[in-house]
Amino acid sequence: MMSKFQLEQMLRAGVHFGHLARRWSPKMKPYIFMEKNGVHIIDLKKTLVMADEALKAIEAIASTGREIMLVGTKKQAKVIIAEQAERAGMPYVCERWLGGMLTNFSTIRQSIRRMNAIDRMETDGTFDMITKKERLMLLREKDKLVRILGGISNMNRLPAALFVVDIKKEHIAIKEARSLGIPIFAMVDTNCDPDEVDYIIPANDDAIRSIELIVKAVADTIIEARTLQDEQEALAEMDEQVEESAEEASND
Repeated sequence: MMSKFQLEQMLRAGVHFGHLARRWSPKMKPYIFMEKNGVHIIDLKKTLVMADEALKAIEAIASTGREIMLVGTKKQAKVIIAEQAERAGMPYVCERWLGGMLTNFSTIRQSIRRMNAIDRMETDGTFDMITKKERLMLLREKDKLVRILGGISNMNRLPAALFVVDIKKEHIAIKEARSLGIPIFAMVDTNCDPDEVDYIIPANDDAIRSIELIVKAVADTIIEARTLQDEQEALAEMDEQVEESAEEASND
């Protein structure tokens, strides 16, 4: 797989800007190039290599048809996470992370079923048979559920991996994934502990352009892997049909 990044592209997006040096995590030292004006500068050559490694692993997972959950609830990330996850057909969380979203998934599924049930009530005539107040209460309940669970409404089982923007903010998601042995891919800034992540992408996790660059590359990788998988399955099906036709012809 060819690299989806160039150093100049990362520089323009501000991927190299870390946090204030006084807020750093010493464990990020191997990924820091220098300190400038009290701010740590991330070594983009290392980011480039590690991002490519992460994308190769994401490609391998996506090519099997399994799902990768994208997580980013901070203001700068939420719109990007939602847009790119929907484009790639992946589950996502861009609002509040509910405790137990992974570790108590069966209960979360009940809430998703409730959300879908209210949705059906709107179209099957149920709303016509209840009072205006009851309709209003149900719609408010649905809006709340959609806001928090809408991104995982089609997720029927635990994801094969997580991709996270800002592991400090998403520490509950990280903890749940680690407890279940779910691989974690993440943008890791200079104030974070990289030991919590399986595939580290040292990067500015605050700037919109930096987040967009990395998350879009993740979505592109998933889409390409899924497209290739579909093509291979279609070819395999055609081969089977040809073999069956040849076998029938020989029997005749």
